Amino acid sequence: MRINKVKTATLKETLLRRLTLGTATLAITASASLAIAHGDVTPQAVDTSSLTQLGEDWRIANPYRGNADAIRIGDSAFNQNCARCHGLGAVSGGIAPDLRFLEPGDDMDEFFIGKVRNGVTRNGAVYMPPFEGTLTQEAMWAIRAWLETVHEAQ
Repeated sequence: MRINKVKTATLKETLLRRLTLGTATLAITASASLAIAHGDVTPQAVDTSSLTQLGEDWRIANPYRGNADAIRIGDSAFNQNCARCHGLGAVSGGIAPDLRFLEPGDDMDEFFIGKVRNGVTRNGAVYMPPFEGTLTQEAMWAIRAWLETVHEAQ
C-alpha cells in the first residue's frame, strides 16, 4: 500500500509541475505576442514635399480632398502611423474606432484634425497620443484624404 501512495503522490506532483510550467509558458507566449502585435510605436516621418505646403495656419477643411498624390501619401502615412491601432485599411480590430465610418466632407474635417492634433484623453488615460509636432498639417490632411477613399456608410 505504501508504494501506491508514494507513486500517486509523485504522479500528482509531476502533473502539477507540468500544468504550472504549461500555464507559465502560455502566459509568456501570449505576452510576447501582444507586445510584437502592437508593433513599433515610434511615429514615422511622412514625405509631403510633393504637396502644396499649407504654412503655419491650421486649416479647418481638407485642402487635399480628391488629390491623387495626397491620397497616395495618406495611404502610406496611415499604414505607418495609424494602422497599429485603427487597423490596416482603417478596418479596426477593436482597439480604436474604425475610421472607415468617419463621415467624408468638410463637416467632419474640423473634428478629425482636432483629434489628430490634440490626441484623445479620457479620465487621465491617453487613448490616442497627440500628433501635432510629430506629423505635419500636410501629412494629417493627406491621411484624411485617403480615409475618404475607404469610407463606408454605417
